[in-house]
Amino acid sequence: MKKYLVLIVVFLSVKTLAQKKEDEQAIKSMCGCYEIKFNFVETFAYPKDTSNYKASKVKHETALEWAEIIEDEPGKKSIQHLLIVGKGMIVKHWRQDWIFENTKFYDYGGFNNWKIKTFAKEKVKGQWSQKIYEVDDRPRYEGSATWVHVDGRTFWENLTNAPLPRREYTQRSDYNITKRINEIEIVKNGWIHNQDNDKIIRDEKGIDYILAQEKGYNTYTKVADSKCEAAQKWWKENREFWKKVRTKWEAEFSKNNDIKLLAELDGMPLYMHLQKLKPNASQDEINKVIDRFIVTK
Repeated sequence: MKKYLVLIVVFLSVKTLAQKKEDEQAIKSMCGCYEIKFNFVETFAYPKDTSNYKASKVKHETALEWAEIIEDEPGKKSIQHLLIVGKGMIVKHWRQDWIFENTKFYDYGGFNNWKIKTFAKEKVKGQWSQKIYEVDDRPRYEGSATWVHVDGRTFWENLTNAPLPRREYTQRSDYNITKRINEIEIVKNGWIHNQDNDKIIRDEKGIDYILAQEKGYNTYTKVADSKCEAAQKWWKENREFWKKVRTKWEAEFSKNNDIKLLAELDGMPLYMHLQKLKPNASQDEINKVIDRFIVTK
């Protein structure tokens, strides 16, 4: 009997390792040069005052983006995204970190604040958390789920709270949380980011009201890496600066405290203050800029 139990344990262990390897391959396949199509449409609205409600316009945009893996360790993959705008101008875009069986999360609260939550190891067994960061590497949203490889499909799906995306907060302020269903599917020529989002009004008591819903469908079609040479060159010249920025944020996250940030200071968001620093700015200079945006109790 013991012999069979040992064989079962070994079989399950091998299966888990094979699954993890397949998961890692899926995550790393999101790297490279991509032609992107962003598509968003507001599908339903439930405003209490219909006379003053204005729905978001249908959005269709295209872009060229370079995604480079900047950390590739067992159980952690970090991918930096860089937009190529116009005739080769580079915009540091979002970053995604993937962590295996992660138990610590920041949940967005709706008032530029993130509440720390801890889950038992059993709850996240076999799962990968996707942590998304803003252009200035401040937290954005994160969630955990299992990568699924079945019937020729490879996908990951999660529900989480997030701040308003730039396409929304630059146009409206009548809600304060985007509750996102994010589905990432790896396909033959790239990957797809499928979204079903609730636009939520959360009050100070934590009561939510769904103002509207939207559909997002973003396609990442892989093209030759040579099309993104400008972004690759820019990252080599600036990666040490942004490594220092990440070091500062990691120091804050390691405190295991809730985080509240200022949206702006002196009329500018954090990323604009960081842009004013020289590429060879010291760790101390970067720390001081970020510290000014952290609201302390």
